[in-house]
Amino acid sequence: MDSIDTDKFRAKKVSAAADLRSTDLVNTLLYSGDRAKKRDQNIVLAAIDQIINWGRLTSIWPVTSGLACCAIEMMAVSMSHYDLARFGSEVFRATPRQSELLFVAGTLSKRMAPRLKRLYEQMAEPKWVIAVGSCAISGGPFVDSYSVIKGVDQVIPVDIYIPGCPPRPEAWLYGFIQLRKLIKEEGIGIEWGFNK
Repeated sequence: MDSIDTDKFRAKKVSAAADLRSTDLVNTLLYSGDRAKKRDQNIVLAAIDQIINWGRLTSIWPVTSGLACCAIEMMAVSMSHYDLARFGSEVFRATPRQSELLFVAGTLSKRMAPRLKRLYEQMAEPKWVIAVGSCAISGGPFVDSYSVIKGVDQVIPVDIYIPGCPPRPEAWLYGFIQLRKLIKEEGIGIEWGFNK
């Protein structure tokens, strides 16, 4: 491989990385560290954000919703063996107005998509979505079906993806911990205009 070919390869690699950054496919955890460094330069912002984010990440209330077989694993992760209660999420809320987290657990059909979108819109701000299982992420084994949405991110924005069919409760806990890291690095003071 001569130097001309390697230069072309590097240029393609750089442009592909730039294209990927311009989409929402890149995990937001990669950029949360940069936001945290900028925020920590201001002592007032850092203190406000730490207090607010501590309150948020110690009381994430999920809404009760299950679309298919992944909902059985959601029930398992909330039981005493895996104990989601240690993160302050022991009570699954029956109404979206009292919850901040939506687990999309299972196959999303085209008929269910408007109802899921309404559920998401009724949730209180701030709100987060975790797509669980291959069916919710990409359509899973039903991807060629006429009635299945090929990824819940076509309907509502997704923060964390948990792959598997169905994912084990340990994977649920790992995804939940990743969501907590994401919440911990958010900057509320900047949204309020305290950085001016």
